Amino acid sequence: MKLKKTLSLVLAAILAVGLVGCGSTADTESTAATSEAATEADTTAAPDGDGDPTTLTVAMECAYAPYNWTQSDDSNGAVQIRDSGDYAYGYDVMMAKKIADALGQKVQIVKLDWDSLIPAVMSGDVDCVIAGQSITSERAQQVDFSDPYYYASIISLVKKDGPYASAASVADLTGATCTSQLGTIWYTNCLPQIPDADVLPPQETAPAMLVALNSGACDVVVTDRPTAQAALVAYPDFVALDFGGGENDFQVSEEDINIGISMKKGNTALKDAINGVLATMTTDDYNTMMDEAISVQPLSE
Repeated sequence: MKLKKTLSLVLAAILAVGLVGCGSTADTESTAATSEAATEADTTAAPDGDGDPTTLTVAMECAYAPYNWTQSDDSNGAVQIRDSGDYAYGYDVMMAKKIADALGQKVQIVKLDWDSLIPAVMSGDVDCVIAGQSITSERAQQVDFSDPYYYASIISLVKKDGPYASAASVADLTGATCTSQLGTIWYTNCLPQIPDADVLPPQETAPAMLVALNSGACDVVVTDRPTAQAALVAYPDFVALDFGGGENDFQVSEEDINIGISMKKGNTALKDAINGVLATMTTDDYNTMMDEAISVQPLSE
């Protein structure tokens, strides 16, 4: 892309006058729209919010495969985690690298627990969060979001030999003991829709949620499709139940299940630049990247 060549010439001007670019939502049906967005991304540079303009500092859990995970080396293009000898990889790292490359920047990954992600953006410690975050109205009051960089769906995981293996609707989960990850719409929005459910406290991480199901501590966990696909590799005795979108399924808004990149309120330069990069991608591109992440995640080895 031309951006790398032009970044050094326009970066000072961007910092001085707050130049912003034009981004649009990815259009899977229009080659012309994609080409236009690519041109806009090529002519717009967005330095990070409060720090080094040559580096895009990105926060994530590094424990949410296939979106992100921690590994011991740089295989497959993993990026070293700040203040750590470990590396991060996954769909979110792939996306961070793609965005940073388009903006002529390098990527720095910051590993944080889930509840610390938004505060890190708000404080300026990181430029953005790319961590499988749903674009909820509550979060949008605290941070700005990009256009979706993945379109999620709701999946329930149960055990093959469990009492809910043949469930065909949310109503069929009546009375189930269930849980999900802390701070997610799966826990706050979906689990309360299960009739007479015994809702356990939320789990700190996605792996902890899966361990709870595998150990028999609960009957059902609710998550998104990529997380479920990754879980089926590690836990072949799990069954994935798709209860998303129909009349008898979990009821959520598109805003809740679409996944976005969060950044500090008012950082329109970064937001528009990221949207400009996303506008060059299609839903098929997202799915291809996710399939690649699933294929190399630690659980698949």
